[in-house]
Amino acid sequence: MGKYDDIIDLPHPSSKRFPRMPVAERAAQFSPFAALTGFDSLIRETARQTAEGYEPSEASDADEEFFELP
Repeated sequence: MGKYDDIIDLPHPSSKRFPRMPVAERAAQFSPFAALTGFDSLIRETARQTAEGYEPSEASDADEEFFELP
């Protein structure tokens, strides 16, 4: 017999006093803690450069901060 066999099939408790919060509102509570903050702007910038026919220039000092050059 397992440790939780006596409660595993019970229905999930729900409050009669407080209705369930909509999923969108629950998600909004955690938005300040987004793990990929700034990722959307990086994707938009990459898309913009690609759409403009972006040609990368020679490696600059700024590139070396993010990438190892051979």
